[in-house]
Amino acid sequence: MREQVEEVLGKLRPFLLRDGGDVELVDVEDGVVRVRLMGACGSCPSSTITLKAGIERALLEEVPGVRELEQVF
Repeated sequence: MREQVEEVLGKLRPFLLRDGGDVELVDVEDGVVRVRLMGACGSCPSSTITLKAGIERALLEEVPGVRELEQVF
């Protein structure tokens, strides 16, 4: 599952990099994916929207077994 999550994050990474941010995969355990937003994304007021509407939605659609996305600081 971790490889599949990395693949999805790889697809999304160019969009984050374009805005001065990035995402790091911290852990995948029991269907819960933990990520750290970095750069401009770490302090952006829209980071919650980026997480839930962007990254989490993509993971739920593309990786079987993913139940939830959590942000780690």
